[in-house]
Amino acid sequence: MQELGPFRVHSDGKTLYKNRYSWNYAANVLFLESPAGVGFSYSNRTSDYDNNGDKKTAEDNYIFLVNWLKRFPEYKDRDFYISGESYAGHYVPQLAHTILYNNKKAKKTIINLKGILIGNAVINDETDNIGMYDYFVGHALVSNEAVNNIKKHCDFSPNATSQSATCISANNQIERDISHLDIYNIYAPLCFSPTTTAKPKIASLENFDPCSDYYVYAYLNTPEVQEAMHANVTKLKHDWEPCSDVISQWLDSSATVLPLLQEFMANGLRVWIYSGDTDGRVPFTSTIYSIDKLNLPIKTEWHPWYLKGEVGGYTQVYKGDLTFATVRGAGHEVPSFQPLRALSLIKHFVDGTPLPDTKRY
Repeated sequence: MQELGPFRVHSDGKTLYKNRYSWNYAANVLFLESPAGVGFSYSNRTSDYDNNGDKKTAEDNYIFLVNWLKRFPEYKDRDFYISGESYAGHYVPQLAHTILYNNKKAKKTIINLKGILIGNAVINDETDNIGMYDYFVGHALVSNEAVNNIKKHCDFSPNATSQSATCISANNQIERDISHLDIYNIYAPLCFSPTTTAKPKIASLENFDPCSDYYVYAYLNTPEVQEAMHANVTKLKHDWEPCSDVISQWLDSSATVLPLLQEFMANGLRVWIYSGDTDGRVPFTSTIYSIDKLNLPIKTEWHPWYLKGEVGGYTQVYKGDLTFATVRGAGHEVPSFQPLRALSLIKHFVDGTPLPDTKRY
């Protein structure tokens, strides 16, 4: 309700307005709150909240999809794509791997997976970290000295188990420097009035409202809304929140998912990775460094892509059907900040067509 869904919430936290850039204009969209404990999702065993991890999440999500397709068999033979952002850089590839594995095991197509799309995605810890600090210094958020200290004294290798006191001190300095920014969009305004309004403000899809998550929180915690959505039927003891505090432990997290991306390309899946270029949390530099680790030949060199006569971002296509694209002016949650450009991107992804390289679009 803040990004790609068909409706957004007015500032009163009670009423909705239509999102004309919703991704359901490009495909049938199924939203999944996962893992158990996130949003309205729950487990009948509270102990499950202490035993979540990458592996269990992939297994649970796969079971959900299989059961959902049994209940709605009219979608079973449709082309199926998985999309997500941020830590879904783990969730999406691991679910895709589970689908491929079970299709091969059954010697039939259980889920007709065709590709994945991940945005500002956590995919390789080492390069994610290095790219983040390079982004900070490249955007004049921190000093060269601070980043040089990080690179000199911190160990981002997969085998690192702890960091030195000097590394921790250098990182603390950087955190102080960026503490008054929205690191998920370094140029976005901050929310100084985290409350709803008596009357809805004039809403604009083109102008990001930094307080929108508070409007969504109010709306989804309204009993009448939950009843209409058939949500929270178990009467959870906690509110719906954008970030869950219910999950207390995370048992396993892969240092990299790059081998899974190689597996997908070897199996003919479409792989697109996109980056909002004002995100400082998982910036485009991190993603580029991670893709470089794959050593893929370049099919189409770096160039701008266009929408309505303007640069929508930049893109590079690799042999093996991997496309990387930036979205200009977008933060971590790309559809929140640049909904029209995000819709153009998803349409081209689903259609399997390159992003436009001329201004006539």
